[in-house]
Amino acid sequence: MSTTKATEHSECTDTDNAAIAQIIDPKVVDLGEMEVRRSLPSIRRQMIGPFIFFDEMGPADFSPGEGINVRPHPHINLATLTYLFEGEILHRDSLGTEQAIEPGAVNWMKSGRGIVHSERTRTELKATGQRLHGIQTWMALPKNAEEDEPEFTHLEADALPVHEADGVWMRLIAGRAFGMNSPLQTASETFYADVKVEAGRSAELDFIAEERGLYTVEGTIEIGDETFGPGRLLVLEDGETVSVTARSDARFMLLGGAPMGETRYIWWNFVSSTRERIEQAKQDWSEGRFDPVPGDDEEFIPLPEDRGIPRKAFGAVAYP
Repeated sequence: MSTTKATEHSECTDTDNAAIAQIIDPKVVDLGEMEVRRSLPSIRRQMIGPFIFFDEMGPADFSPGEGINVRPHPHINLATLTYLFEGEILHRDSLGTEQAIEPGAVNWMKSGRGIVHSERTRTELKATGQRLHGIQTWMALPKNAEEDEPEFTHLEADALPVHEADGVWMRLIAGRAFGMNSPLQTASETFYADVKVEAGRSAELDFIAEERGLYTVEGTIEIGDETFGPGRLLVLEDGETVSVTARSDARFMLLGGAPMGETRYIWWNFVSSTRERIEQAKQDWSEGRFDPVPGDDEEFIPLPEDRGIPRKAFGAVAYP
C-alpha cells in the first residue's frame, strides 16, 4: 500500500532485556486517507529475515462516502503480504487479478520482474463506511528469484492452520509451528503468525528462525520484567525461548526468517539487490513500460521527485 519513500525511519533502541535485542518504535506516516505506523526499515535495523517493510494500517474509521484509493503503482524484486484484522480492501493488479481481502485472509503478491497494482474500497462498501485495520509487509526476494514472473496468491482465512490451547490462539500465515505447516509458498525461509493470548496467560515462543521479531497490536504484554503496549516491534534474540505473558487480552504478530545475505536497495516502491535495477525501474515507470491494471488504468501514481544517490546502512540501502 505504501507509496511514500522509505526514508520515514522509526526509532530503534537497545535494551538490557535478555530476550530482546532491540526495540523499534514505529514512525507515524500520514498517507492522506489514514495513518500507518512504519517499523521497518529503521535506521539501525532495516530487515528481520526477508521482512524489509512493515506497516500497521489504521485502525481507521471511514464514514459513508470515504475509503482508500491507492492508485496503480509499480513494484519490483519484492513480495507484498496483506493481512487484515478488520475491514476489506479491493486489490487489482496488472496480471488481471481482482480480489477483495477480508480479515484473516492473505493477499500475497510476488512482483518479481515487475507488477502494478491498486488498492481501493469497493463502491458498495464506500457507501456504508467501514473500520479498517491490518498489517502490510514487504519481503525482499532472494537474488535468484528477483526477476521471476510476477504472481498473485489469495488464501482465505480457513485455509490457514490454527492452533489453540491454554488461552493461546495462533493463526500460522507462513512457515511451520506446533506441528502445522502454512500452505503459503514464500520465496525464502519465512515465519509469520497472528497470535492472541488471554489476560493472565503466557505463550512460550520457541519458533525457529534465524532472525525473529514480535510486533504488538493490541493489549499489554510482559517479557522478562518489561511491559509493552501496542505498536512496538521487538527484535528477539536468536535462539532464545521467549515467554510472553498477557497483562490484558493481547494480540501480536510474530515474524522472521533467514537473512537475505546480500544488501538490498530501497527507493519508493522498489526493492532490489542492485541500484542499477532500481534506476531501470524508475525509467520504465516514467516511460510507461509497465503493464497496466485491467479495469483500473485511467490514473496512476507518478514517479516521485528523484533525490539522487542512495546512502548505505547495515543490511539495506535507502535513498535519502
